[in-house]
Amino acid sequence: MESLVLFLPFLLIMGGFMYLASRRQKKAMQATIDLHESLQPGDRVHTTSGMEATVVALTDDTVDLEIADGVVTTWMKLAIRDKILPEDDFDEDDDLEESDLEESDAQGPADESRVTKDQ
Repeated sequence: MESLVLFLPFLLIMGGFMYLASRRQKKAMQATIDLHESLQPGDRVHTTSGMEATVVALTDDTVDLEIADGVVTTWMKLAIRDKILPEDDFDEDDDLEESDLEESDAQGPADESRVTKDQ
């Protein structure tokens, strides 16, 4: 009887973990299905192998991807990992680099302000 009392909490904890894991897996699978249903010609995508391509045509199970000008290959829809979102025109990294350059130009070269003695 004592072994059953010790074993029951273990079963409940394991059952809880399995339930949470299955819910997470179902959500991920639904997100993948939604992605595949939302694909349209002209969309930029990443494949599971890391290739970037443009969707040209779709069928029930396959998708034709243009990987270079005039080069079209046929892939399974399951090979599409995600869509590439259009990049914003304003890139913060570029703006920071430009402002750093402007500040350094305004201050002038650092070597001119130093006085050195030759001995």
